[in-house]
Amino acid sequence: MDNTFVHEDLNAVIRQHSEWLANQLHSQRESLFPPDAEKTMRKFTSGEAAALLGVNDSYLRKLNLDGKGPSPELTAGNRRLYSAQDIQALRVLLEKTARKPGDYVPGRREGDHLQVIGVMNFKGGSGKTTTSAHLAQRLALRGYRVLGIDLDPQASFTALHGVQPELDLENGGTLYDAIRYEDPEPIRQVIRKTYIPNLDLIPGNLELMEFEHDTPRALAQGNAGLFFFRVKEALAQVDEDYDVVVIDCPPQLGFLTMSALSAATGVLVTIHPEMLDVMSMSQFLRMTADLMDVIAESGADMSHDWMRYVLTRYEPQDAPQNRIVAFLRTMYGEAVLNSPMLKSTAISDAGLTKQTLYEVERSAFTRSTYDRAIESLNTLNDEIAELIQKTWGRT
Repeated sequence: MDNTFVHEDLNAVIRQHSEWLANQLHSQRESLFPPDAEKTMRKFTSGEAAALLGVNDSYLRKLNLDGKGPSPELTAGNRRLYSAQDIQALRVLLEKTARKPGDYVPGRREGDHLQVIGVMNFKGGSGKTTTSAHLAQRLALRGYRVLGIDLDPQASFTALHGVQPELDLENGGTLYDAIRYEDPEPIRQVIRKTYIPNLDLIPGNLELMEFEHDTPRALAQGNAGLFFFRVKEALAQVDEDYDVVVIDCPPQLGFLTMSALSAATGVLVTIHPEMLDVMSMSQFLRMTADLMDVIAESGADMSHDWMRYVLTRYEPQDAPQNRIVAFLRTMYGEAVLNSPMLKSTAISDAGLTKQTLYEVERSAFTRSTYDRAIESLNTLNDEIAELIQKTWGRT
C-alpha cells in the first residue's frame, strides 16, 4: 500500500478553487439573469409608493384619476403598481406645488455641502455591505441623488447591484482608475447608471488592491503628494451631481480606507453586538484614531459632521446581545443610532439572489418576516436621512 503523501502548491490549489467558484457564480448569474438581460427594480404597490412620497394612498389615486403624473400599471385585481421611475416623476410633480422646498425632493439646496458617508469596520460579518447597499437604495428611492462607491476589493456591494466584478470589469472601471498615480481618468468615466433612478454606481473589484501596492512605492519615490486626498479630489469633480455619496469601505485599515476617511463628512461604524465583535471594534477604533492622527499631522482637516454606530444583525430576544447594546448606549449615548438592523432570514435570503430587501417581492417571504425586516431597515435608514437633513440645517 502506497502511503506517499502528495504535497500540493497552495497557490495552485487556491487559484483552482477560485476559478471553480467564479465559474459556478457565473453559471448562477446566467440562470438568474440571462446574458442579454439587465437587472431591474420591482414595481411598488400604491401603498408603498405613497409611503415613499409621504402622501396618502387616496391622494395618489386622485392624482391618477385627474390624469396627473404617470399612469400606474393596473393588475388583474385592479391594484395599482408604480415603477421607481413613476415615483420619481411624481416627486418632481408634487415638488412644484409643495408648501415648502424639499417636501418631496429632499436633496441639497444652495449652500448645502455634499454628504459623503463612509461605512466601515474591519470585522467580517458586521453587516457593512448590507448596511451600505440598503442605505444607498433607500435614499435614492426617497429622492436623494446618490452615488454608491464600492471600495472593498471583495466587491459584494457591486455584485448586489448587478455587476459581476471578475467578468464585467476585466478592463478596469473601478475608482482605482480615477485615483491612481499615473494617468488617472476623470471620475465620470467609471460611474455607471443603475436600474434604480437617482442611484449611480462606481463598482469595485480586486484591482482596487493596486492602490494599496502603488502608494508605498509612490511615497518612497516622493510622488504620492497628499495621497489620502485622492478620493476627495476625485469626488470634487462630480460634487454638483449628487446629494449623498455612500462608500462601502474595505474591511481593513489600509490606504484606501484612509483616503475614504479623508473624503467622508459622516462615518457609520457597523457593530454586531457580540462580545468578540465589540473587542475587535476596540482595536479597530484605536488603530483608526492612530491613522487619523498621522493624516492630521500632514495638515489635513479631519473634522467630520458626525460619526454613528449602527447595531447590525440584532436579535431583541437575545439577552447577552441586549446587555452589550445597553453597555454601548451607556458608553456612547446618542452616537449609537436608535434604530438597529434586525437579524432576519429575509435579508439573508434576498442576498442569495444578489438582491437587497428593497428589490425582492413581499410575496417571496412570510408576511410578518418581511414586514419586520423592512420596517427595521426603513427606520434605520430614515434616521440616517434625518442626520443628513440636520447637517444641512434642516430638521
